[in-house]
Amino acid sequence: MGNLIWLLRASRWARRPPSTRMVILVLGIIAVALLLVGLEKLGMWPDWATLQQGRGRLPR
Repeated sequence: MGNLIWLLRASRWARRPPSTRMVILVLGIIAVALLLVGLEKLGMWPDWATLQQGRGRLPR
């Protein structure tokens, strides 16, 4: 059942593809996410942007 829904979405997307602006937006978001992951892996992530280790719950 799930595959049928995805096939319908794909056919709708093939008939009316996203605009160039939308594609650029999505690629830009992916590039920013990869940049952030790269900074974290290289150890260049600032300390102020790191969560403190704690109980794992947000205060109420």
